[in-house]
Amino acid sequence: MYRHLNKEMHLFTIDHSSSIPLHLQVETIMRELIDSEEYQQGKLFPNEVDLAKRLGIARNTVRQAINKLVHEELLIRKKGVGTKVAKNRITTKLNSWSSFTLEMHDKGVDFQNYEIKTSWTLADQDIAEVFSINTDTKVLKLERLRGLDAGPIVSFISYFHPRVGLTGNEDFSKPLYEMLERDYHTVVVLSKEEISATLADEQLAAVLHTQPGDPILLRKRVVCDPGDRPVEYNIGYYRADRFTYAIDIARK
Repeated sequence: MYRHLNKEMHLFTIDHSSSIPLHLQVETIMRELIDSEEYQQGKLFPNEVDLAKRLGIARNTVRQAINKLVHEELLIRKKGVGTKVAKNRITTKLNSWSSFTLEMHDKGVDFQNYEIKTSWTLADQDIAEVFSINTDTKVLKLERLRGLDAGPIVSFISYFHPRVGLTGNEDFSKPLYEMLERDYHTVVVLSKEEISATLADEQLAAVLHTQPGDPILLRKRVVCDPGDRPVEYNIGYYRADRFTYAIDIARK
């Protein structure tokens, strides 16, 4: 077991001379493991003793890091069984992005569409500013409710710049950005993100099968082409108890 752990974690090390507390360094390692495909598929985590030996630290330090991730509901720990990733919670990184469909597929997560609806609407002030168009301009609106077998997790509302040429009759159950490139010669290369916290109102609570007042992760995304021209303005409402964004930041 210990040899296997050494091979598996050869890229993960603890810097004992760093000012970053050891338990936070262990937490970073554990988050990396959580995002790996094999652990997303249910593989048990290394036990605390083996992990502590590999990293050259006290077992209590490892336990402190694991306890935090269990508290965040990223890990499930069962006595006599072990620790594994909580399947009902999704973690995604902000250091790279792709279509939601492809991202979840790469994680081995079987997402489903509960609802897909398109309509034409007049641009409001926010959409007009993002797209640099008049407020009386018609834009295509795409609404998608997505989740797991247990229920919806995220509600997406997308608006598309008229220059793209979408009709509303496209198959939006497929990866969005692949379709834009293949059928409309529109390549997207940049996503400008804004993330904040909000509370579910009655309408959103009904859509996401949660309760009014429950925490919601609100993400606004402006997706641009190589000329930095906006293609899509996307608003995502995520159940905060089922979804986590993770950010890797390197110290300069």
